[in-house]
Formats: sequence, C-alpha cells, structure tokens
Amino acid sequence: MSKVKEPEATYIVDKKGNKKAVVLPIETYDKLLEDLKDLSVVASRKEEPRISWSEIKKRLKKDDRI
Repeated sequence: MSKVKEPEATYIVDKKGNKKAVVLPIETYDKLLEDLKDLSVVASRKEEPRISWSEIKKRLKKDDRI
C-alpha cells in the first residue's frame, strides 16, 4: 500500500494555539478541488446501472474501437 503524501500546509492558530485556518500552495488546492469534483461525479453516478468489463470490450470491438 502506498502512502499518501501530506500536503505542505501552514496553519493559522488562535492565541491558545488552536488551528483555525490553513494556507496551502495553489497547486495543492487545485488538486484537492479536482479530487473533490471527481468524488462528486462518482457519488452522483452510484445508482446508475453498471456495465461489466466484458460487455465494454464487446461494445468497443463492435464499434471497431479496439
């Protein structure tokens, strides 16, 4: 199992040292937004009918795509 790299982050803390906000590099933020959008699509399609891999291959062959 591969480890997920922790993003570089700078935390904004209150007087007691409690984390209140975070600052991320823009590249990290953009990747997080992309992942969030992908997960949203997956969740919205959860109830759609599934197609087996063999059926997908059959359809692609029929359409001369593989």
